[in-house]
Amino acid sequence: MIPAAFDYVRAGSAEEAVSLLIEHGDEAKLLAGGHSLLPLMKLRLATPSVLIDVGRVPDLSYIEERGDEIAIGSLVRHHELETSELLHAQVPLLAHTAHQVGDPQVRHRGTLGGTLAHGDPASDLPAAVLALGGTLVAQGPNGRRDIAATDFFEGFLETALAPDEMLVEIRVPKVPGAGWSFQKFNRRAQDWAIVGVAAVTNGTTGIALVNMGSTPLRATAVEAAVQSGASATDAAALAAEGTEPPTDLNASPEYRRHLATVLVRRALEEAGK
Repeated sequence: MIPAAFDYVRAGSAEEAVSLLIEHGDEAKLLAGGHSLLPLMKLRLATPSVLIDVGRVPDLSYIEERGDEIAIGSLVRHHELETSELLHAQVPLLAHTAHQVGDPQVRHRGTLGGTLAHGDPASDLPAAVLALGGTLVAQGPNGRRDIAATDFFEGFLETALAPDEMLVEIRVPKVPGAGWSFQKFNRRAQDWAIVGVAAVTNGTTGIALVNMGSTPLRATAVEAAVQSGASATDAAALAAEGTEPPTDLNASPEYRRHLATVLVRRALEEAGK
């Protein structure tokens, strides 16, 4: 498939990228790793007239400690996440989840910011950031603003980013020594998850679901049950509460609800609940 014709411009900084977004308006799209946007363009599901390449912006590729948090530049690639010694020590759930994404080619090109900004409910990393209670930082014409991960995903492939904003940073709390688990069920290696679960227990419990609705979801009923002392089995029985799982060639909504119950129980048991 061949995408529609478009103009191409490379941004040298986040500020320049935002300026170009303002200049070109709704006709422009940001290009980072390209693994989400380009397939949509080839299918003519997205037809931007201008691509703004931010993949080489030099100051958005970092993983660093900031007090009780780890700050990650939006252009950090999945491979960098999975091999980061800092993440393995402080936020192992994120490093492990990054290793589950696609294949080596995808992990060497795809970026954390691109994955989150795309907002696909079938993606693995948004669930991990949700479970961790992360914060996403957007830069626009009026500067930067923080968006809680729980407020970021608004609909299918829709996020809280304004048309003239760019995701520049992701912050997650340090959880050294916390229990954690990432469970993913798919038919073949490298496939999208039919259902996935990210869980972390660190005094409080964060649980997020993959492919159980139009957005990545927190399993709030399960979290509340765990906090009230329910067993892993009893808490997992609430996994599908408040979800609207899709139907497709891989699974029915009923099958996804069953999978969510099984995978949440496994995740809680592995995380030490």
